[in-house]
Amino acid sequence: MAYHSFLLEPISCHSWNKDRTQIALCPNNHDVHIYKKDGTKWIKIHELKEHNGQVTGIDWAPESNRIVTCGTDRNAYVWSLKGEVWKPTLVILRINRAARCVSWSPKENKFAVGSGSRLISICYFEQENDWWVCKHIKKPIRSTVLSLDWHPNNVLLAAGSCDFKCRVFSAYIKEVEEKPGPTVWGSKMPFGEVLFESGPSGVSGGAGDGAGGGWVHGVCFSHSGNRLAWTSHDSTVAIAEGGKTSTISSLSSETLPLLCVSFITENSLVAAGHDCYPVLFVYDGTKGSVTFGGKLDVPKQTSQRGISARERFQNLDRRATSSETTEQGLESLHKNSISQISVLEGGKSKCSTFCTTGMDGGMVTWDVKVHTHTTHTHYTHTQSDTLLYHWDGRRNGHMGRQGTHTHYTHTLHTHTV
Repeated sequence: MAYHSFLLEPISCHSWNKDRTQIALCPNNHDVHIYKKDGTKWIKIHELKEHNGQVTGIDWAPESNRIVTCGTDRNAYVWSLKGEVWKPTLVILRINRAARCVSWSPKENKFAVGSGSRLISICYFEQENDWWVCKHIKKPIRSTVLSLDWHPNNVLLAAGSCDFKCRVFSAYIKEVEEKPGPTVWGSKMPFGEVLFESGPSGVSGGAGDGAGGGWVHGVCFSHSGNRLAWTSHDSTVAIAEGGKTSTISSLSSETLPLLCVSFITENSLVAAGHDCYPVLFVYDGTKGSVTFGGKLDVPKQTSQRGISARERFQNLDRRATSSETTEQGLESLHKNSISQISVLEGGKSKCSTFCTTGMDGGMVTWDVKVHTHTTHTHYTHTQSDTLLYHWDGRRNGHMGRQGTHTHYTHTLHTHTV
């Protein structure tokens, strides 16, 4: 695991290139900075300047090497590398509120943009007119779309929004792709069709019109596309299993709200948010349950001295806590909320490395070790995920200054049975 501080400003969003040697990130302003790894250092090689408002979403297509960005100026740009210069192409989204998130489809022939206009823009390139056009998914979205994730079949799209709902839509564009085959989420997939909708507090098809629950900050399909996870502002993590009668399992965690989530195996996922450290959750498909797997950022144990009653009341008065420590700083690697998680190596089926960026301007890469073995019975051969985890929280360094690396030993062991 390695920590690197790029900036003093928050990192609002980021995306990696195909070989993970470059990262594009937004330092909470109108620009996008591209950094290239040089040994242990990160060197800024490009600045993308075209937006007139804060950049809210970045996605880097691995195969076509195109970057798509969106922002509060209600525009999206597709950036193509020509020689040593990134050239932008404007995409008219036809929205009257800020764009909030953007994501390329797996085949990179279209992308989706969620916005405050209570709709999703599905954008694709029209060869005849040589420009990007879009179609809108509007109903039944009733508030800002905060997060998006594509199904592996390149057609289905998961969206989380501020109306407390997580939905799966069909984003089938007949102009750029063939008619899709059936999935566990449904077989009829005309454009804009709603194939799944969560109810209040993760209940499928609930009639509470969003009563309870919270804003859906993050959504993620599993590698197979048969499972969908999302995190809500009420600190709930939920997983839906696709099928004729979609089953939903949810867990109300004890953490602060989680802002992002990603599968690292078919049955385990990591999430992070305002608590400044990633946490692990495990899904048991046979029992239909989600359990808390552990906190990923284990602080170094330090000796603490006893404090007097006077110091205890002073702590309550200054920081609303009676903690015996007199240190002001957080013990986690990130010193502010984590805004995004991205899988670096292994994919969602067998992740070996993932990355987090946060509002502290820092980036942390986390190593995951997956040990696989199989078990045979007299009747069947089964293969499913169970979790045995172990975190080694020994820290071999100290928090670095801007532009420095700090290395730690901090590993998750996942056993796949």
